[in-house]
Amino acid sequence: MQPTVPLVPPEVDHDLVESLRLTVGRLARRLRQQAQGQVTASQLSALASIGRLGPITLGRLASVERLRPPTVTRIVANLEESGLVARTTDASDRRVSRVAVTESGRELLETTRTRKDAYLATRLATLGKADLDVLREATAVLERLLEEDCS
Repeated sequence: MQPTVPLVPPEVDHDLVESLRLTVGRLARRLRQQAQGQVTASQLSALASIGRLGPITLGRLASVERLRPPTVTRIVANLEESGLVARTTDASDRRVSRVAVTESGRELLETTRTRKDAYLATRLATLGKADLDVLREATAVLERLLEEDCS
C-alpha cells in the first residue's frame, strides 16, 4: 500500500509553492557548498544543533534534527571520531550520555558560518535597497512558517 501524499490545498498558489521549494532548495545547496568538505551536510547540521543546544542527549538531538536514533548515533560517532564533539556521561543518570562541541568543532562551525555569510553578503551586495527590503520581509515570513512547523 502506497503512503498518502498530501496535496497542495486548492486555495494555495501552486506556482508559489513550487517556486519557493525550488529556490530555497537551490539556496540551501549553494550554502552547503560553502561548507568545508570534512563533514557531510547532516553532520554539520547536527554539529550546529549540538553547538546551539549542547551538551545534549542523543535522543533530544534526534528529535531536534528529525532523524531516527540509529542515524543520530552514527552521525555523532563520526563527529566524535573526527574530534568535533565529545561524549560525557550524564551526572544524574549514568545510563544517559550527552554530547558537546569541542574546540575543533567550534572552529569548524565558525569557519563554515563565515564562509556562508561571505557568500551571501557578496550576493546581497549586488542588490538594491528595494530588493533588500523585500528580502528582510520575506525572511521574517519564512521564520514564521518555520516556527509554526515546530509548534
